[in-house]
Amino acid sequence: MDFKARIETKLRAAFDPARLEVIDESQNHAGHGGWQEGGQTHFRVRIASAAFAGKSRVETHRAINQVLSAELAERVHALAIEAQGA
Repeated sequence: MDFKARIETKLRAAFDPARLEVIDESQNHAGHGGWQEGGQTHFRVRIASAAFAGKSRVETHRAINQVLSAELAERVHALAIEAQGA
């Protein structure tokens, strides 16, 4: 299962971002908590979307976490979010 592709697909569908970058940083966390063989456990999301305009950082992060709740429950251990309104 390609979690990076799943994350990208779900974020595009939910927020129609002007800019989206999903980076698998799992290799940087080998041996740390939540890391699993094969990676796909630690991601960084950089996203810009008009959907975030006027929302607080907490509201934006909650919205992203809600969209990705299945991935977070299934395999993704850590999600770093860099979000801004577009």
